[in-house]
Amino acid sequence: MTNENLATYANLSLYSAMAVLTLSMLAYAAYLAGLLPAREARAESAEGARERELVAAGGVGASGAGSGGASAAASEADGTGVPVRARKAGGVAQTLAILGTLLLLVSASLRGASVQRWPLGNMFEFGVASALFTMVVFVAWGMRRDLKWLGLFVVAPVLILLGLANTVWYTEAAELMPSLKSVWLVIHVTVATISVGLFAVGFVVALLYLAQDRFGADRGVLRALPAGRTLERLTYGLHIVAFPLWTFTLIAGAIWARQAWGSYWNWDPKEVWTFIIWVVYAAYLHARVTRGWRRQSATWVAVAGFVCIIVNYAVVNVYFVGQHSYSGL
Repeated sequence: MTNENLATYANLSLYSAMAVLTLSMLAYAAYLAGLLPAREARAESAEGARERELVAAGGVGASGAGSGGASAAASEADGTGVPVRARKAGGVAQTLAILGTLLLLVSASLRGASVQRWPLGNMFEFGVASALFTMVVFVAWGMRRDLKWLGLFVVAPVLILLGLANTVWYTEAAELMPSLKSVWLVIHVTVATISVGLFAVGFVVALLYLAQDRFGADRGVLRALPAGRTLERLTYGLHIVAFPLWTFTLIAGAIWARQAWGSYWNWDPKEVWTFIIWVVYAAYLHARVTRGWRRQSATWVAVAGFVCIIVNYAVVNVYFVGQHSYSGL
């Protein structure tokens, strides 16, 4: 039996989460906009200092001209070098991101309670869960280090995913298909969703690293990001955590298939693409530690891995007929 009231409250919580995350995205954009002038001023100040050193080495008196703008920008910054307005915007953005994440958790919980099952039975529910775990990864990680520079680039794709879930993939709350009524739904699909959340954040950081490498670290918003070497290490660290979880997903799926269909492997399109994703990410991790591979080239392999995830869930789930045809569409 479906509890329509709880299902309605789940949808209201989801709409509220989207509204809050939209405000968070705007606040993260304001943070970056406020941060850029200070970064540019520090760069100009450093360049001016080098020029004065060269002039002094030539025996000519150094001039203080041109340092007024940098001094003014520096005077507006706090002890961390972040302008006060940007720091306030970042704090608001982070608080709203946490609130939006909690509302997504409430929405998923109410959706599950409305049908008395784990809320991962169709494309709509998986989309909401993927957005939830992506935000959980970002928010939890942000409590350990300053990631406000990353907020805009994470929250914006999450909002796009939630928009797709609400419009293209939406399915009314209903009972599970018989083959999905298993404890492996909780284990297999939940771990898969967590790993997708980690891969999603890693994908965003990888794209930022590649953008810096392609266009330079002094171009527009790229100036507000950490150094390219830091971005590359963060990308690798996220994938190191996510890959074992995806490996477990593949193994758990095979065990569930044995119980449900009598065989560990059935060459189902979903199974094949799950394995393709594993191979691509394994290739990235191998290339990352192999001599002769540039880190930029290895990072492109990681990007290809997430493209495979998108194909797996947005194309295979919807358009390929197989034993995993559970999209609900």
